[in-house]
Amino acid sequence: MHPPPNPEHAPPLRLVAHTAHLAVIDKPPGLLSVPGKGPHNQVSCVSQLRRLFPGATGPLVVHRLDMDTSGLMVMALDGATQRALSIAFQERRVEKRYTALVLGVPPRDRGTIDVPVRTDWPRRPRQIADPLHRLPAVTHYWLLSAEIDRARLRLRPQTGRTHQLRVHCAHIGHPILGDPLYSPPHAPAHEHPRLMLHADHLAFDDPHTGRPLAFDSAPRFEPVVP
Repeated sequence: MHPPPNPEHAPPLRLVAHTAHLAVIDKPPGLLSVPGKGPHNQVSCVSQLRRLFPGATGPLVVHRLDMDTSGLMVMALDGATQRALSIAFQERRVEKRYTALVLGVPPRDRGTIDVPVRTDWPRRPRQIADPLHRLPAVTHYWLLSAEIDRARLRLRPQTGRTHQLRVHCAHIGHPILGDPLYSPPHAPAHEHPRLMLHADHLAFDDPHTGRPLAFDSAPRFEPVVP
């Protein structure tokens, strides 16, 4: 198993676009979305964004990506915008899409994984697929390309449970490559230096103008190879 990324050594986030009220960023792998516990885990998207926008007020965080996941996030620069964007996420008015490299090739070109996800309390922070859990978790997937032992998938989460995409891919027998939590111990997924999951599309309405905004970011991991 490869060691977890060190957020202190993570490259800086990339500012994709911003207005007076919000900023869209491209998070590198190994950078925390929010500060963690302890003095060595304070470097995050929040801390970097506060340096870029020292006049920002209120909570910046609207949604999060796992530390190992890269890609697009929207951050609020004032409290009213944070509340409006948070409601948009809760009401599923935000379109999120991901690209993942997974172990093996799904038998179908597209499908839906409809299995609730909950915390695996004895093994936190792991989550577990639990068909009897009361809160739904739904992920739609499309096969983009495939090789003998791996595939590139487009993933669209309909819900936003913790580690949902990672748990769902592992649940159908195709864990995301480079995943230290959900890959089988001897799978080639552990040969990868990072989690091969990237948030490549984000679309929502500007909460102040109502204008639709859409952003794309190409995955920055290696292409599918034999």
